[in-house]
Amino acid sequence: MCEMDGVAVRRSEGGWGREIRAMLSLAWPLVLANLAQIAINTTDVVMMGWLGPQDLAAGTLGSSFFFVFFITGMGVMIGTAPLMAQALGRRRHAVRDVRRTVRQGFWVAAIMSLPVWLVLNWSAGILPALGQDAALSAKADEYIHYLKWSIFFGWAFVVLRSFVSALERPRAAFVVTFLAIGLNAFVNWLLMFGNMGAPALGLAGAGIATTITNLFMFSTLLGFILLDRQLRRFYILGRLWRSDWARCWEIVKVGGPIGGIFALEMGVFSAAVFLMGLIGADALAANAIALQVVSITFMVPMGIGQAATVRVGLGVGRGDPLQTGRAGWAALAMSVLFMAMMAVLLVSMPRLFVSPFLDLSDPEARQVARLAAEFLALAGLFQVVDGAQTTAAGALRGLKDTRMPMVFAGIGYWVLGLPCGALLAFWLGLGGVGVWGGLALGLSVVAGLMTWRWARRETLGLV
Repeated sequence: MCEMDGVAVRRSEGGWGREIRAMLSLAWPLVLANLAQIAINTTDVVMMGWLGPQDLAAGTLGSSFFFVFFITGMGVMIGTAPLMAQALGRRRHAVRDVRRTVRQGFWVAAIMSLPVWLVLNWSAGILPALGQDAALSAKADEYIHYLKWSIFFGWAFVVLRSFVSALERPRAAFVVTFLAIGLNAFVNWLLMFGNMGAPALGLAGAGIATTITNLFMFSTLLGFILLDRQLRRFYILGRLWRSDWARCWEIVKVGGPIGGIFALEMGVFSAAVFLMGLIGADALAANAIALQVVSITFMVPMGIGQAATVRVGLGVGRGDPLQTGRAGWAALAMSVLFMAMMAVLLVSMPRLFVSPFLDLSDPEARQVARLAAEFLALAGLFQVVDGAQTTAAGALRGLKDTRMPMVFAGIGYWVLGLPCGALLAFWLGLGGVGVWGGLALGLSVVAGLMTWRWARRETLGLV
């Protein structure tokens, strides 16, 4: 250990090889958990497609409206991860500090759920006011009416996942989420289509299934934590009724900008959905398929970014700038490499990814399939920058650097990306392709700014 500007700094143990192995060990269960999470939503989209193009379009509209709020709150909950990682880095057995963060994470989730429930309850009036088709909006409201009850359980699950990830025990979250895929598909099969004597509820059944699935994930992971010998010593439910407003504020201060970034990104993609709704039902359905595919590929760099948050946070807590820097750069290299490979596949074989969602022999589905293939080919071009921006943001979260990244997201997505997409779509007549072109521009700008900030902080020793 040495002194740097009066601060004790530990010498880094091991080198790049050790850091890459540690990053991979932490990242792969997080990646698989993310893929399992998106598989739940993909199952919903596929099964909505079985109901028909109109139900698929309405379900997409409803889920896009819902997920703006859900993803924003999820970002706030993710703010618990760097707090726990830095506490564990400073003092490995920081049981009390970690318990405070988990407990108040539940409090923040409960407090935030109340106003969101109220807004979602008015979706039947809000969606038409945003220019969406009245019939599609009514169908979307059937889905949202039951989906809204899942929001607290989904956010609380994120807190628990952050807890096991900070302790470098993320496999449990993956196993729970993997089991949830089957549960969600089974309940969808029962309630959407009326199998085994259940009522055929259509999109409403999908909303009920998602709520049941989120409750299952939260309660099962909580049960694992309470039974595991190493994890139960944190006694995370101890004095759950006790408020700790200082820690609540710390979670919001760190997680609020993360939620802001997620809201800006999710918001711009939801705004793109609304633009597609103005273009037509075929464009809306094709956009749903393309978004679902790129969301799946995005889960890999997102998981690597989550691992970077923990590894960078541990390095900061230990006072080890070398390990901190290596963690961020190793994560960035992994994400860019993976997304470059996916870009090649999406550009060269877009129809391969469209076929699972539609019956290509159905004449009504052919136009949707053609548009979806065009969108995916364009999406492949921004896969690399999309992976870079989310992983750089994850590394910055490990430093608790979240405010400037939120500003970057606002500039890239809303000042440049969405306006350019609308201009290309309606003024230049490019339709849905123009909307995706604007998204590509916005993501490229955000990726450049995020990577520049990480490089500047790491080079100047500000980690």
